[in-house]
Amino acid sequence: MCGLVGLFVSPGRVEGRLGDWAERMSSAIRHRGPDDHGSWESADRCLAFGFRRLAIVDLSPNGHQPMSSASGRFVMVFNGEVYNHAELRRELASHGARFRGHSDTEVMLAAFEAWGIGPAVQRFVGMFALAVWDAERRELSLVRDRLGIKPLYLYQAPGLITFGSELKALRLGPGFDAALDPVAFSDYLRYLYIAAPRTPYARVSKLLPGHLLTIRDPAQALLPGEPYWSLAEVGSAGVAQPFSGTEAEGVEAFDTLLQESIALRMEADVPLGALLSGGIDSSTVVAIMQERSARPVKTFTVGFEEGVHDESAHARAIARHLGTDHSELMLSSASALTVVPRLARMFDEPLADASQIPTFLISELARRSVTVALTGDGGDELFGGYNRYIHGVRTIARARRVPARIGRFAGHGLRLLSADAWDRLHSLACSAAGRKPQVRLAGTKLHKLSRVLGEASDESRYRALLSAWHTPSGLLASRAIGDDRMSQVMQAGKLGLLDRMMLADQQIYLPDDLLAKVDRASMAVSLEARVPLLDHRLVEFSWRLPQSWKIRGGVGKWILRQSLYRRIPRALVERPKVGFTVPIGAWMRGDLRPWARDLLSQEAVAQHGLLDPVAVGAEWRRFERTGENEMGVWALVMLSAWCAEWH
Repeated sequence: MCGLVGLFVSPGRVEGRLGDWAERMSSAIRHRGPDDHGSWESADRCLAFGFRRLAIVDLSPNGHQPMSSASGRFVMVFNGEVYNHAELRRELASHGARFRGHSDTEVMLAAFEAWGIGPAVQRFVGMFALAVWDAERRELSLVRDRLGIKPLYLYQAPGLITFGSELKALRLGPGFDAALDPVAFSDYLRYLYIAAPRTPYARVSKLLPGHLLTIRDPAQALLPGEPYWSLAEVGSAGVAQPFSGTEAEGVEAFDTLLQESIALRMEADVPLGALLSGGIDSSTVVAIMQERSARPVKTFTVGFEEGVHDESAHARAIARHLGTDHSELMLSSASALTVVPRLARMFDEPLADASQIPTFLISELARRSVTVALTGDGGDELFGGYNRYIHGVRTIARARRVPARIGRFAGHGLRLLSADAWDRLHSLACSAAGRKPQVRLAGTKLHKLSRVLGEASDESRYRALLSAWHTPSGLLASRAIGDDRMSQVMQAGKLGLLDRMMLADQQIYLPDDLLAKVDRASMAVSLEARVPLLDHRLVEFSWRLPQSWKIRGGVGKWILRQSLYRRIPRALVERPKVGFTVPIGAWMRGDLRPWARDLLSQEAVAQHGLLDPVAVGAEWRRFERTGENEMGVWALVMLSAWCAEWH
């Protein structure tokens, strides 16, 4: 895992040596690659690459980047891993290719020479963001992996294009224009992240997952790039041509693919382990890793002092059953307080997924022992693991039958009581019935239901389920309205409601929230995180499965559970879903309160000018009083922290 930067400029556009600019930009992301660094400048001085290397495969100087192909035609910088490089190496060698070392980078360059960039990328299995210069055709190609596991940002001004793995590198490029994109912040407040291709900055975009962008002239306007793999097409094709075998055959085929994916991601020339939450996804990954390992796999878990959020005991039990070498970290609001002031610099675009805190801390714990860690990310989105895929589909289906006027009236009635008051009523009712509370965050869910009832389409109803702020424009000084790419994806194609919900999450929420979180948190401590459930072949297979093989009896991830049950007793893993949740509301009303209150003070908000001080002040006081909408308030806090750091 590494970090890359580059500049492509019109003649005379930038003063000074481009290679020096590349070195300066890459210095901002040295945490992504502490083992080596390098730069390269084209003979005509119009293009330069910079690189920071975290050595994982081929630790020798033969893995140094930027790297040229054998003929010198191609020069590349590459962040990520191509896991099937050994297989490709054998094929290329059989046709005459020769190799100096055993890095995947060298294989990729040989593949470009043999097959061309587009066809070669189609054959790569892995996670990658790369920039490659074709000296013969004078073309710069930028490529991002199919699922968006690795990031790639692009900045454009007249006659100047810069690109890199993180925004902080682009900010050190020549003449960076930091003008903001107000629309991006409206969508951020709604969903807690900024969806690609937008970024906080008007002149910066993210290359979309599965896209290849070819640039011939830096003075020309940037195009979005061409998809070399389309998740929407994969979904439609899978539903149209479903798996035709029996359940037993389907489970066997799935398990075989899963084992192959994990085996490929266990190859490294450095110590390797896994992040173990105790849930279905990470437990399955660790169980197969331990099956294939000659020694105990190193596993790492984070727990919470607040019992309702803590799954560390489950992870400990699974680690004990499998015989892993297990390490555990208990997290409190006091330990969170040591991390939160660093988040805005670490995540250099606003992100309000509060699990970023434990993700960073578990990455920090793992990095003391290993350089590579496998994770269970992707299982919920691929195999129907979220409660909203079960209860949300039912809710939306029922809301369709309610006339809009009646729905709005009923929704208003549900909001007459605060979420906290509904929680207390729920607890009292369960207590009177002699049982424990049946639903976590009952009040918050009822308030979301109230919004769903007032909407007129499936797209807007799903948006209401996901929204932290229902009308985020009212919190922005600009009153900007987002373009809501989530709803746009939901409207596309002829898929059913559940499939459209899962497609939207895979295309947007997964890369722009979850994978961005894991990338920044792990790379902040120079840890490579690998996600075997997001092998694109597994993704393609998942779309061919009947919905009943994903969700059955009101429980998600049926087929993934079948693989797990082969290796771990059901009693160790059968429990209600908790997820990687964080008690951020309690923390913000406790030890984090002075820090959060200062960031949302009228003076702080007025100083950066992005938010409306009056509206934000009212929401903060409501939160202090009721504890309501903790994630929406966390989004305001993180946005203000980002402004203080970068704006």
